[in-house]
Amino acid sequence: MHGPGDVHFFDRVARLYDRFAPPTDPEPLWGGLARADRPVERVLDLAGGTGRAARAVAAPVGRARPPEALVVDASRAMLDHAAGRGTPAIRGDAGRLPLRDGSVDAVVVLDALHHLPERNVALAEAARVLRSGGVLVIREFDPRTLRGRALVAAERAVGFRSTFRGPDEWAAACERAGLSASVLDRGFVITVVGKKRESH
Repeated sequence: MHGPGDVHFFDRVARLYDRFAPPTDPEPLWGGLARADRPVERVLDLAGGTGRAARAVAAPVGRARPPEALVVDASRAMLDHAAGRGTPAIRGDAGRLPLRDGSVDAVVVLDALHHLPERNVALAEAARVLRSGGVLVIREFDPRTLRGRALVAAERAVGFRSTFRGPDEWAAACERAGLSASVLDRGFVITVVGKKRESH
């Protein structure tokens, strides 16, 4: 559920994307996953492109058994690169995820929500596929910071129709999707976690 123009752009740059994308810091992602009230054995990298987040959380950082990670994205070319690096990948729409209800323990969204035209629908879908006690981990950019304003300008110059939100706005959106939200990191890069409430 990227905008069509965004998907075409990522199709064109897929071959070079990992070379120029910023390095993925796994620690904030693991910090978000640690908020889950259940073992995290299966992770969805939502709108994950070449699978940067999937590879980060699946790396065995002192863990006996890292989780399985699956990428869902709308760009076939980006997914081809994910699969080429050994990351399971499925082409799909963030607004209609090709997964069953309650089928993953965590969803991570790295630098991608601002590209989605129907962000609230994507968050509702993330909540749907989460198991009870699972978490949604959002890594995004705060448009109110100096670097954030520069990034907004750069994406507009490229032709993206991105919509950025601050950490409290993302947390409120998670709450509307039925998740208990908290902000873990503030600054240029933010981390927001939404936990699926235990069903009774």
